[in-house]
Amino acid sequence: MLSYPATITLSTRTLNQLATLIRRQRHERRSRWRRLQPGDQALLVLAHLRNGDTYARLAAGFAIGTSTAWRYVQEGIHLLAARADDVAAAARRAARLAYAILDGTLIPIDRVANQRPYYSGKHKRHGVNVQLLADPAGRLVWASPALPGAVHDLTAARVHGLVDALTAHGVMVLADKGYQGAGGTIRTPFKRHRHRPRLSRRQRAVNRAHARVRGIGERAVAALKSWKILTKLRCCPRRATAIVQAVTVLHHIETNRYPR
Repeated sequence: MLSYPATITLSTRTLNQLATLIRRQRHERRSRWRRLQPGDQALLVLAHLRNGDTYARLAAGFAIGTSTAWRYVQEGIHLLAARADDVAAAARRAARLAYAILDGTLIPIDRVANQRPYYSGKHKRHGVNVQLLADPAGRLVWASPALPGAVHDLTAARVHGLVDALTAHGVMVLADKGYQGAGGTIRTPFKRHRHRPRLSRRQRAVNRAHARVRGIGERAVAALKSWKILTKLRCCPRRATAIVQAVTVLHHIETNRYPR
């Protein structure tokens, strides 16, 4: 078997914080012996999430069994996901911003037995729906739990209680046409209806300005999907929420924003 050196585009700060979480949990559980030290296990988890390395490749690279690699990765993911913000905390954080940008994205998954709820007609593929909040610079503030891909963005935002939470905190939110009718403090562009006159010049100008500002939120989507594990999830869709939350926590550690 051939091997080669590889890199993970993350800082040692992220590795050390994850290793600290693992070490703390082992101490609480009074674990006696593990195949990998906390630092090595943290490196294993980061290689899976950031580079998308499979369990088989990780097992070979760290000289452990495949089932052990799976168990160590899942342990790290759940430790991180437990530190993720809920919607109330996300709304409080967004309240400190001049405004927030709301957008939805589809994270592709493999086809599953009960595939209809996960098929997105908009994207023409199977996946899970994740709602994102970004700040005015397009930096990721919060990512929601995952819902089946067939769920509309506005429905997903309502299911998570995001619209009500942001409105209660008086956060002005910019969103695309998919969120029309959300109400509260959600601001969407003007939309031309089938049996109504065309948009006025002023309305078109407002839409262009809205699109320029809201489009910056796409950077948050790109930041989330720079973690290769989210290129396409090859696991049970029910695990998508924990993975997305773990990635969000790691992203905030790496960018040194919103420390916990």
